[in-house]
Amino acid sequence: MVAATDWCVGLSHVECRVYTHQGNGHTAQVTISEQTKQRVRQRLGRTPRGLEAIAVSDAAGDPVVIRVASLVDDKPFPTLFWLVDPDLSYRIDTVEAAGLIAQLQQRIDADPALQVSMRADHEAHIALRESLMDNAVRERIRALQFESVFSQRGIGGIADFSRIRCLHTWYAAHLVVPNTVGSLLDEWWQSRVDTQAPAI
Repeated sequence: MVAATDWCVGLSHVECRVYTHQGNGHTAQVTISEQTKQRVRQRLGRTPRGLEAIAVSDAAGDPVVIRVASLVDDKPFPTLFWLVDPDLSYRIDTVEAAGLIAQLQQRIDADPALQVSMRADHEAHIALRESLMDNAVRERIRALQFESVFSQRGIGGIADFSRIRCLHTWYAAHLVVPNTVGSLLDEWWQSRVDTQAPAI
């Protein structure tokens, strides 16, 4: 596990700790205790399907982001990372309801460099997801003819690499590997902090 706290802008309650993975196609063995599984259920509000690892924990050791299997009961799960921190989820709910997705999407639509960066994020995410599959899962995906689901869908299972669609899935992935949309959200939160700072 490696510390990665420098990009957690505006998340003073979160110490981002990321579980490492093996890039040779074989997932590192991670044992999840029953207590941790129960804590995930409490935070998520349901039992997660295909839970494979706690990707990010907070300073108290509570799960913030979980990683799930790509194939569960022979059904494809292209969304690799899920946000389970209820406070952070609510915080994102609030800004989504206030129209921030549309605001950030307008900025992306007007900036070709951001569009290129988003595509790179999706491509890197697809490669990461692939690296976390073992050979048995890959073979089963081929047998079920789900290859395109995983080769053409990136962060949050999104097929259109130019659209945001959901800040929760982008930010969950961002807390594991920093990405464009997560960075824009950090920047937006930081701007709110800066405008509320007392004058010197």
